[in-house]
Amino acid sequence: MSHLVSIKHLLAVLAFSVLISACSSSRKSVSRIDGPPPALSKPTPAKKPEDKKEAAKAPFNVPAFGKEVKKATYNIAFFAPLYLDSVFATSNDIPGRTMPKYVLPGLEFYEGAQLALDTLQQQGYNLKVTVYDSKGKQSIASLIRNKSLEETDLILGAVNNPELKELSDFAKNKEINFVSATFPNDGGINDNPFLYITNSTLKTHCEALQNYAQNAFTTKNIVLFRRNTAFESRLAADFKASYDKMDNNKKVKIREVIWNEATTPEDISKYLLTDRTNVIIVTALDEAGAKSLLRKLSVSATTYPLQIFGMPTWDVFKLKDPEFKGLQVYYSSPYFNDKTDAYSRYVNDYFRKTYKARPSDMAFKGFDLTYYFVKLLHNNGVYFNGMVSESPKVITNYNFQPVYLKEGDNTPSYFENKNIFIIQKGDSTDIKMNR
Repeated sequence: MSHLVSIKHLLAVLAFSVLISACSSSRKSVSRIDGPPPALSKPTPAKKPEDKKEAAKAPFNVPAFGKEVKKATYNIAFFAPLYLDSVFATSNDIPGRTMPKYVLPGLEFYEGAQLALDTLQQQGYNLKVTVYDSKGKQSIASLIRNKSLEETDLILGAVNNPELKELSDFAKNKEINFVSATFPNDGGINDNPFLYITNSTLKTHCEALQNYAQNAFTTKNIVLFRRNTAFESRLAADFKASYDKMDNNKKVKIREVIWNEATTPEDISKYLLTDRTNVIIVTALDEAGAKSLLRKLSVSATTYPLQIFGMPTWDVFKLKDPEFKGLQVYYSSPYFNDKTDAYSRYVNDYFRKTYKARPSDMAFKGFDLTYYFVKLLHNNGVYFNGMVSESPKVITNYNFQPVYLKEGDNTPSYFENKNIFIIQKGDSTDIKMNR
């Protein structure tokens, strides 16, 4: 991914400064967008402002979800880590004329979201969008105290903890849907049906890898390699739990191996078979640990048929070293974009024309998620929750399902994207294996 040129970053961030310092902005349709891709459609007409009625039965046993609340204009609070106070601490000039790397993910996510909002407004959506720097001096606690978020109809946030918990508590108290866009964790939240987790939790990834490993191979030897840490022990427990609840009469038990740097390829070969596929599951999230085990496994690859499955963090790993050549390596991801659909081409063309650069994955995600949820909001009202599973995809497929963390609960702990892609790492491009 090419970094966006420094002058473009400067102009974009200065624009952010105006929006954020005002704490509110009514976004206008802009002429710099040529128009939506052919697949984009006009929104359905909104009902009269503040049209409210109680439904016969509230979806998911949440009373608010049974209300129909449609408005002429929707208020959206958008949070992203822009670090404006850090970057412009001493002046409006950017040191070295390039943006610091830690700023780029949040900035690029915003750029994609901004394009989605501009596009929807050109289609007739009436939106009032307020942009907040989640890493700025103005804390979320102060925004809540000042009642800056009181009139919000939807919160979109690329935030981590503690901002996730603060926004979640506020959203639950005010009954506002809050979409957590990028954090792959529930942050300890277990009682907020207004929370949507887009970047699926590791437990969900473990379930998806387990299902794929059990169903994709007729005969298999499944071996899970973990290190002796509390974190990787929990991941192994998640794999075991997903095995226990599987309804599959052909499922094979997972053999668990604890490894460390002293583990030799000969030690590993004791757990491998020559007459069937050896499905290797690796719980290491870090690149150094993952590659260390892959090097050990590569010694066995000529003798034993191996299919190696890693964690979602493996999407950015580069396996260019000679010893990795020929290894069949896969990882799980809640997001896949082959960039051939109409929306992706639209985003790509816009970025090339406007910024003379390719959009990053974060930019695509910002566009995709913002378009998806704002369209849900407009077409179905503030409480779109009963329709979220029926909304058509934009770029990637989402499958938001209620999660019940406490036994016996009849209302969700939160909603989570359960759509997980299994992706094979390739020399030049990665390949989607399922759905």
